[in-house]
Amino acid sequence: MANIHSFAADYSEARDKFLSAARIANATTARYDNPTKGPKGEALSTDVARIGPEDASKVVVTISSTHGAEGYCGSGVQVDWLATVGAGGLPKDTAALFIHAINPYGFAWTRRVTEEGNDLNRNYVDHSKPYPINNGYADIHDWLIPKDFGPNSVAQADAKLAEYRAKVGDKAFFAAMSGGQYTHPDGFFFGGGGPSWSNRTLHAIADRYLKGRSDIAVIDFHTGLGPYGYGEPITHYNIDSGGSRRVRAFWGESVTESKRGQTASAARDGLGHYGLNRVFKEPETRLTMCTLEYGTFDRESGQKAFRADHWLHKYGDPLGKEAAPVRAAMRRQFYPDTDDWKEAVLYRGHQVVRQAIAGVQLGAI
Repeated sequence: MANIHSFAADYSEARDKFLSAARIANATTARYDNPTKGPKGEALSTDVARIGPEDASKVVVTISSTHGAEGYCGSGVQVDWLATVGAGGLPKDTAALFIHAINPYGFAWTRRVTEEGNDLNRNYVDHSKPYPINNGYADIHDWLIPKDFGPNSVAQADAKLAEYRAKVGDKAFFAAMSGGQYTHPDGFFFGGGGPSWSNRTLHAIADRYLKGRSDIAVIDFHTGLGPYGYGEPITHYNIDSGGSRRVRAFWGESVTESKRGQTASAARDGLGHYGLNRVFKEPETRLTMCTLEYGTFDRESGQKAFRADHWLHKYGDPLGKEAAPVRAAMRRQFYPDTDDWKEAVLYRGHQVVRQAIAGVQLGAI
């Protein structure tokens, strides 16, 4: 039975619970040390646990904390699955790979971004090519993160944002704000400057554990969009491609496809989906990937928390007295610390992982 105590209060506890659950499952583990420290000076790392045959041709992968503050959710599911299901839940010729806290800096500091200031899900672009252009972002950057974060100044910035939104429309406004940008390193959804440590680490893990496999399923855990507690499997394959057919076969009618306009989150440049699909190509490897996005609170409260976090790390003191309420708001937005939300997360998480395990048994579709 799912156990809400699989969730943790902070990054360090989450890591300890993950490694403990890995021991319970007799998993082999590896650690990738991050060069930064947490707010208490704690060491940070991405940890990997693997169970199943070494030569398994099929692998199911779960990733937590692509967006750091969202790591509580994915970590809880990973811990619970390792502790309660383990190798007994794997068919023959099938392994499970758990990538815990791929963005440990963001997890520890309760931020969305990496230590470089990257939104990791905008950083998986091909950095050898010119970066995508988001002209609209420059128009609103200073209003999103005003230097004076007092109520009057924020109200004035909000008025400017509302005026801009009315002028360009909702679609262009949200594309400018959250579509990803490569010009303002201290701004929203920055994905440039080269591959981040987390990006390089994910590629190193993929090279070590996933090369040469015939079928790989990846579930990347996220929070912040959609109905409270519901996990939406979001996918980004081209319509009627092999990947599009597989996500339907794996996750059924609940799966949503951004290319069909069905998703809570639109397709963006630099997603992990595109990064991994550049590494694993058919017919050698069938990669079937979804972002499992759990709803929390409304978009406006999320934007408010996100703005305060960026202001804190650009103009404030991340270790000062103003930091605690900012981090508390970020934590609440991306990790509703309630029993009912955790129960919903675990139920859906186990279901989607179980479906992925069954899906990789299907082979070519």
